[in-house]
Amino acid sequence: MRNDEAIALNRFGLGATPGSALGANPHKALLNQFDSFDPRPPLIAAQPARAELVSALSEVREEKQQRKAAAQTDMAADAEKTPLPARRAVRKDYVSAVHARLQTALSSPTSFAERLVHFWANHFAVSIEKIAIFGLAGNFEFEAIRPHIFGRFANLLHASTYHPAMLLYLDQAQSVGPNSKIAQRVGARGKRDIGLNENLAREILELHTLSDRSAYSQTDVTEFARAMTGLTVGGLGRARFQRLTGNSKPGEAVFVEAMHEPGKRTIVGQTYAQGGEKALGAILSDLSTNRATARHIATKLARHFVADLPPATLVAKLEASFLKTGGDLPSLYRTLIEAPESWAPQQAKFKNPWEWTVSALRALGVTEMPGREQAAVALFNQMGQPVWKPGSPKGYGDVAADWAGPAGLLRRVETAGRFARLAANRVDARNLAPDILGDALTKTTAEHIARAESPEQGLALMLVAPEFLRR
Repeated sequence: MRNDEAIALNRFGLGATPGSALGANPHKALLNQFDSFDPRPPLIAAQPARAELVSALSEVREEKQQRKAAAQTDMAADAEKTPLPARRAVRKDYVSAVHARLQTALSSPTSFAERLVHFWANHFAVSIEKIAIFGLAGNFEFEAIRPHIFGRFANLLHASTYHPAMLLYLDQAQSVGPNSKIAQRVGARGKRDIGLNENLAREILELHTLSDRSAYSQTDVTEFARAMTGLTVGGLGRARFQRLTGNSKPGEAVFVEAMHEPGKRTIVGQTYAQGGEKALGAILSDLSTNRATARHIATKLARHFVADLPPATLVAKLEASFLKTGGDLPSLYRTLIEAPESWAPQQAKFKNPWEWTVSALRALGVTEMPGREQAAVALFNQMGQPVWKPGSPKGYGDVAADWAGPAGLLRRVETAGRFARLAANRVDARNLAPDILGDALTKTTAEHIARAESPEQGLALMLVAPEFLRR
């Protein structure tokens, strides 16, 4: 395999497969994926719709209330032993979504596009650490991210902001304006159980768009949070919110004027006098094309694909493309592909556990994860990167220091041995290594593989070789 093909498959994509070839022009092959990418492949299209998932979440909350009520009676002991069917159903939805994500990554002919899905899902991160997100995390990636990776950044920002997983994860669904009609009614009754929540507003400014703290202030965060009040989720099952959201479908984002903080807002130097949902739309639109946003996205994209400390020239090219096109993502990706800096022969990126696992299985020609659906969840838990469970809204880290520790390397060595046993009777690492790694394969690694005591050991050595750990 030529080196440019290996770079296209391993750095831009999710890893080469046996006998894979991109032809004489790998650059063009990557660009062709813009049109051939399927945002709804069969396994993903078969997953439950968000309305069903939010209805299941309401049942989990009802079970929780019933368990809490039982704990106050002499049935407490029996209640603790009683299984929670709704909770089990939500977990089953999560397991199914993880399985679908992995199977799609293993078999997709457009792995550059799939890598972009994973990049953006981590940029707009949600986490199953909250039970409310357990069944919704997969749907968030499948509906808010996948259909929009070849649109405009503004589309991604709007879709992620309005998805119930994001609204629930960052507590936006119950954020109420201090001077809204609802707050005034509650205050008149002497209750104080509702109020303004700044979580989503802060993360949109800090993580999703501007990033640069010099570009916004705490006042901007508070004003943005006030502008977002009223944005909630239909069908949550709580009687109070049921009455407010009216006939909205479960899982549908709905803007409730009675929860909204009235008045004009000034955010990042721009005043929005229209109020309500129109103001929120205008704010998101302006943030999506801000110069600081362009610089933030350009830096993250270059860091993900090229190097932990990306070349300043590449970041500048990406930023200029973002600003020129108003955040047109295909233009941004085209700039990335056409930049010479992206094709440097050095393997500067250390694969995270997800990337290494997917690339290892693809290299071995595994197109279907063996075992039950639960196997995919267990595998990534063991590897130290549970799917859709980053420790914070920042998402998983994207530099070598986050993943290259001794414990993580030991897990890869152990897993490489298990993977090698799956394929040792049909794959010869001596032939496979140059086919997968191209010119990145060093003489030293080739010799170690050739001297392996068994085909199984040879494959395991290839999977933990420095050239395979990096891309």
